[in-house]
Amino acid sequence: MKYKINLFLLFCLLTSFSFAQNKAEEFTLNDIVKGKFYAKSVYGLRSMNNGVNYTTLNNRKSIVEYSYKTGDKVKTIFNLDNFKSLKIKAIDDYSFNSDETQILLVTQKEQIYRHSFKAVYYIFNIKNQTIERLSEGKQQLATFSPTENKVAFFYKNNLFIKNIDTGKIKQITFDGKHNCIINGAPDWVYEEEFSFAKGFHWSSDGKYIAYYRFDETNLKEYNITLFQGSHPALTENKLYPANYSIKYPKAGEDNSIVSIHIFDEKNNTTKTVDIGKNTDQYIPRILWTANPNQLAVVRLNRLQNKYELLFADAETGKSKVIYTEINKCYVEINDDLTFLKDKKHFILTSEKNGFNHIYLYDINGKLVRQITKGNFDVTHYYGYNSKTKTIYYQAAKSSPLQREIFSIGLNGKNNIKLSKKEGTNNAVFSKGFKYYINYFSDINTPTIVSLHNEKGKTIRILENNSELKKLVKNYKMPKKEFFSFKNSEGISLNAWILKPYNFDSTKTYPALLYVYGGPGVQTVLNRWEFQWFNYLTEKGYIVFSVDNRGTGARGENFKKCTYMQLQNLEFLDLIDAKKYMGNKKFIDSSRIGIYGWSFGGQMSSLCMLRGAGNFKAGIAVAPVTTYRYYDNIYSERYLRTPQENPKGYDNYAAINYADKLKGKFLLIHGTADDNVHIQNTLELSEKLVQNNKQFEMQLYTNRNHGIYGGNTRLHLYTRMSLFLIKNL
Repeated sequence: MKYKINLFLLFCLLTSFSFAQNKAEEFTLNDIVKGKFYAKSVYGLRSMNNGVNYTTLNNRKSIVEYSYKTGDKVKTIFNLDNFKSLKIKAIDDYSFNSDETQILLVTQKEQIYRHSFKAVYYIFNIKNQTIERLSEGKQQLATFSPTENKVAFFYKNNLFIKNIDTGKIKQITFDGKHNCIINGAPDWVYEEEFSFAKGFHWSSDGKYIAYYRFDETNLKEYNITLFQGSHPALTENKLYPANYSIKYPKAGEDNSIVSIHIFDEKNNTTKTVDIGKNTDQYIPRILWTANPNQLAVVRLNRLQNKYELLFADAETGKSKVIYTEINKCYVEINDDLTFLKDKKHFILTSEKNGFNHIYLYDINGKLVRQITKGNFDVTHYYGYNSKTKTIYYQAAKSSPLQREIFSIGLNGKNNIKLSKKEGTNNAVFSKGFKYYINYFSDINTPTIVSLHNEKGKTIRILENNSELKKLVKNYKMPKKEFFSFKNSEGISLNAWILKPYNFDSTKTYPALLYVYGGPGVQTVLNRWEFQWFNYLTEKGYIVFSVDNRGTGARGENFKKCTYMQLQNLEFLDLIDAKKYMGNKKFIDSSRIGIYGWSFGGQMSSLCMLRGAGNFKAGIAVAPVTTYRYYDNIYSERYLRTPQENPKGYDNYAAINYADKLKGKFLLIHGTADDNVHIQNTLELSEKLVQNNKQFEMQLYTNRNHGIYGGNTRLHLYTRMSLFLIKNL
């Protein structure tokens, strides 16, 4: 009898083990936060001048050259193991000089703001196999001269040039001072809102350096308190926290006075470019034309609805307006402006006909032709092949949910779709446009990286994420579905829904609305995503998201209808989305929550306050609670100044509805957020307190807008998950 019982127990043990093996595993927050399910990709490729080979940075130690055509290794160009005496732990980035005989190595990279960083740079001579440090300390923006053995760089708000042959360093600006004068780099608001960190450019013949000068003297400062914290620990702040101040122009406040200068490297002389007498304006771009003696300057008025292209003479600084575009709302700034090698034409993109398209102009600013046409947006301009007279671009042509890659002749003919798969496609072209690497994914397919020729023919697959595909099969993968619905004004909005793995249409589920919703940005795209929401579906939640009015890839009218009333139409659409989903039989309409970060955080706040009673619970991460607290370039682009449009700032600001809160509300912010200041959350919390509204708040010490570092992300998502499980 005892023997039989043991056999029975063994049978039970084995069968239970078998069932466990076949049972789908569950996601953990730690797995998601640590990137267990992130798709692999191919990073750091540099096309060589010949256009047939490329280089990659392998394991942050070696730079290796490969053949596009075969994928075979050609040679190792640099190996850190050969220079152990320098005690360099890793290479963060690299760049070649124009003839690919030297490399600038970036090490000990230290992030400053969104784009800017400082680092220790080394110059590696490929032929001689020698390496030398650029200069003492950490520099920024080191850049080879296109023609000579020199490197320009930014250090302590001034510009310098190092002659590599002699080792001598020449200082070319002298008045740089923290929080006063910046030469060769943007101030905070230009970097954040015009998306660039480098404020100087060599001319193609290496004779000139054109650079920005920002005078921040009269700008008001915003103070950030830095505590000891951890990751990294600021031990010097253990007893007395430090004060870090940045010049931050808020809505309606003064900007830096910006001027443009051209330094003659041979003669050591500097000319000031004539950009007009008005200092209350923006210069979002400067770049050299195909003529090395001619600088292009983009000028934008304070309202950002008048775009002017100026050509400046490098020798005299005199300029003239070549092209002007005026918009009833605002003009988008991008990096599409391209000057053709024939020195007779330039290309730019514009929304002037209602959709973003590519245009060709002659050098005098006269329109030659509109190259792309149709009721769709060109979403990325890749470049122009002068040999074949072909333009390459990305567009949302078939649907706002898709991204496709195209080529088209400069004459506007032979428009060819190069991408083959329906989903999200992006391309990186080789020099000369002989090859491109395609990055593809859709809702069911992790990233596939493939190499193609200029006609779109697949040469080989570089990464197919086969391991990830196998991994996710062992888990309870929720199913994402796209749908659309009409808001209360009859406008169709795109959305997706994520249902639990074991979804049962006869049951009812709590639901969470995820929102970003900002101008031109989409959350509803046919692409692979593996987020916190997957974990929530395992806990029995449905998650959905909607692209409200103001989001991208649906033309100018859809995007800019929120002008002068930012957050209003977006709010109305989100309330409509909640009501629409609340009518679904499988959703418990009394248990719908909302969550968003940044712009999404302000929308979730607004929905919980102005829309009080619609959502049972809400989470707002790093929200702008009033645009009176946010930077002027962004705020005024969509609302004009508070002086001109006080109702636009106040009627739709979450902070002004604090007395109306209903439901459970969680506010989250990093205390060192240089972008959306913690002032937004603290002032809203004070309003809630004075109105006796109960809420929860989570602060993260010394964390910026991204809220990460050490164990921070795991704690953040655990905090939000527990909040929803308890309150929704």
